[in-house]
Amino acid sequence: MANFNAILNHILGIVFIIIVFSLAYAYLKPHQLHKRRLISTLLLKASYLLYLLILLVIVYLSALVEGGLEKVFVGVEFFAFLIVLFVPTIGVFARKLGQFAKKREGYNYFFTIINVLSIVSILVMYFI
Repeated sequence: MANFNAILNHILGIVFIIIVFSLAYAYLKPHQLHKRRLISTLLLKASYLLYLLILLVIVYLSALVEGGLEKVFVGVEFFAFLIVLFVPTIGVFARKLGQFAKKREGYNYFFTIINVLSIVSILVMYFI
């Protein structure tokens, strides 16, 4: 019989993933796209939501299945993981700042590339 605490941790981890992803979806509102910047906005929002989903699943697998983030991401990989953890989120939150208003399309494409690179780096760090 499985340990009750382990099962509860797995259930809470899945609930946490659902809550965080739902909050991100509600904040980004990917169903509401800008009329002039349709493609760049769609790419940014979709790439960020995909990044977030992969990040949450990797953190869940690392923390609950593998025994902890410090065992999966060792040494320099842990600091790279922290950078990958914060940069795309800062990019999504900073897009509403006034200084990016005139350059928003380029900004959206730039952070779409950052999100894709973050996805690739998370997957490489976890599986290698």
